[in-house]
Formats: sequence, structure tokens, C-alpha cells
Amino acid sequence: MRLVTHGDSAPASVNRYLLPQEQQVLMVRRHPAILLRPVAEVFGGLVVAGLLSKFFGGTSAGGTALVVVWWLWLLLLVRFVWKVAEWSVDYFVVTSKRMLLTTGLITRKVAMMPLGKVTDMSFQRSLLGRMLGYGEFILESAGQDQALSTVEYIPYPETLYLEVCQMLFPSKDDSDD
Repeated sequence: MRLVTHGDSAPASVNRYLLPQEQQVLMVRRHPAILLRPVAEVFGGLVVAGLLSKFFGGTSAGGTALVVVWWLWLLLLVRFVWKVAEWSVDYFVVTSKRMLLTTGLITRKVAMMPLGKVTDMSFQRSLLGRMLGYGEFILESAGQDQALSTVEYIPYPETLYLEVCQMLFPSKDDSDD
């Protein structure tokens, strides 16, 4: 989880969506806190499967039930691995011209908003978000529905917010360069 600076290159899964005249300014992977629920489900399922194994372990009729319980837990584990794989290819990218959110492992989704269309941008952080270091961006444009309106689980929300605001509202000193 680090901010990608001006010299770093985007992975190929993101780079293919950048236009030739664009320069990547910021790129972050979504915060790993997005995986908290799947982790809790896997560990909760493991505890339940373990308790049921102890409960049904001594009975002959419980053998089939145990097989079903452990197969269900295995499905939870597979779902967790899938979520981790999806997280590993999800990126929030800010270029010199637009903001992109790329998501999806098999079905790739790219949500985009041109920087010039952003009329308002805010971020919010829940208590858990403040403790773990993530937030949510809320983007608005001039009365239009956009493909990119919220971006959840953004790491370093204050830093990213200030960086993007600097791009949206450059100071007069910056525009002289």
C-alpha cells in the first residue's frame, strides 16, 4: 500500500486503459480492509466446522454431515482466495486527465470520470476506517450520473484527497509552469 509517484509505471492491467497523452499521477491498490469480511467468514466457518466435527465426530450418521460441513468451509476458502485475487488487480488511478477505478478479475470494469467534470469531491472515514487507515471518496459532477461516483476503501485518504484537489484546483503558481 503505497502511493505510486510520478516515475513509477502502472501494471499492464491498468496501463492498457491509459491514453497516449495521459500521464499517470497517482495509483493505489484499494485498502486490504476490503478483505476483512471474507477473512471473518473463513475463520468463522472454520470455528463452526471444528465445533460441528467435535459434536458429530463420535456418531456414524455424522460422517456425511461432516463431509458436507467441510465442503461448505472449503467453498468459503475458495471464495476468500477469489476475493484476494480480485483485490490484487483492483486499482484507483489518477492521471493528468481523469480518474479511473479498475476492478474485476474475469469481467474487467473500468469506471472513469474526467478531471474537468468533477465539481465536488469529498471523502469520509468511518471509525474503523480511521483506525485502519482507509476512507471513501465521493465524486460529483455537474448534475450528471457518472460511472465513477464513489470509491471505497481508499488508503491514505487525506493524502490522496489533497493530491487530487491540487490537480482539480491548481494554484496560480502551478499554472505558470
